[in-house]
Amino acid sequence: MSRRLPAEWEKQEFVQLTWPNADTDWAPILTEAIECYTNLAHAIVQYEKLVIVARNANEVRPHIADIDPKIVTIIEAPINDTWARDHAFISVSNNNKLTLLDFQFNGWGLKFASNYDNLINRKLFAAHKQLSTNAVYENHLSTVLEGGSIESDGQGTILTTSECLLSPNRNGAQLRPEITQILQNAFGAERILWVDHGYLAGDDTDSHIDTLARLAPNDTILYVKCTDTADEHYQQLMLMEHDLQQLRTKHSKPYKLVALPMCTPQFEPTDGHRLPATYANFLFINGAILVPTYNAPTDEVALSIFRHTFPDRNIVGIDCSVLIRQHGSLHCVTMQYPSIENNKR
Repeated sequence: MSRRLPAEWEKQEFVQLTWPNADTDWAPILTEAIECYTNLAHAIVQYEKLVIVARNANEVRPHIADIDPKIVTIIEAPINDTWARDHAFISVSNNNKLTLLDFQFNGWGLKFASNYDNLINRKLFAAHKQLSTNAVYENHLSTVLEGGSIESDGQGTILTTSECLLSPNRNGAQLRPEITQILQNAFGAERILWVDHGYLAGDDTDSHIDTLARLAPNDTILYVKCTDTADEHYQQLMLMEHDLQQLRTKHSKPYKLVALPMCTPQFEPTDGHRLPATYANFLFINGAILVPTYNAPTDEVALSIFRHTFPDRNIVGIDCSVLIRQHGSLHCVTMQYPSIENNKR
């Protein structure tokens, strides 16, 4: 296919992070947040290059001073927040060119300020020589779309949730047929698979798919399963499991479903509200998978499932306890960019 959205597990050129600072919502827990981002940066550069967007490069350099500067690039830009998955480019392969799609980010349906975040991509494209010489910029700012709201198998299938993509605070009154057409046009998608159930308490994204169910190689879907009938998530996640069981591959076969445990409940220490801890918010990188952990009894259960499911990749746990205090996790703060080699098929 001439235009496609590469799967996350395909070869990558680099991963983007957007770095916390004292003027973001991380301010009350900034030291812990920066420690998590630093750990993420060091894990990523073991496998591929890293691009960091930051308000001020000098706020970042002390934390990555031991990383070879040849494999990390810092781009300065004003930011509102640090959720790169949702404000960064979404990359497609288009006629052997890497095309960077710049969608509008509106703070997950006008919940939070996003005026600076919505300008990052244009700043990044202008500043980063690699992007500007090897890639094509494509303006999709008439459409609100976050990277965490879609999953791709690289072969024309998009997995998403109706709760998020049909939110009226994103694209107004557009219904499923209109949104389907947008996804088909933007990503060369041949099939849109909709999940109609599932949520996490404390989530600000209106049920991003990357918090609930993830596409993986060999027609596999990893998803969050709740087995505690007393848990508030039990019914909705059981209904989501049923949704997933009804889905079919492009060859009309059921997907291989791999259940991830519901994390032991985590709560915000200041006011006690439940936090959206999820093992589905993992990141494929070259040769490895970075898996969020939460200092919870279920961490090792989840890591064991990843090791069994992906024996050909290193499984690296990253403590993301601080990230869920701002209602996201590991996948939410990262964005991968596929290798140019992907476009030589």
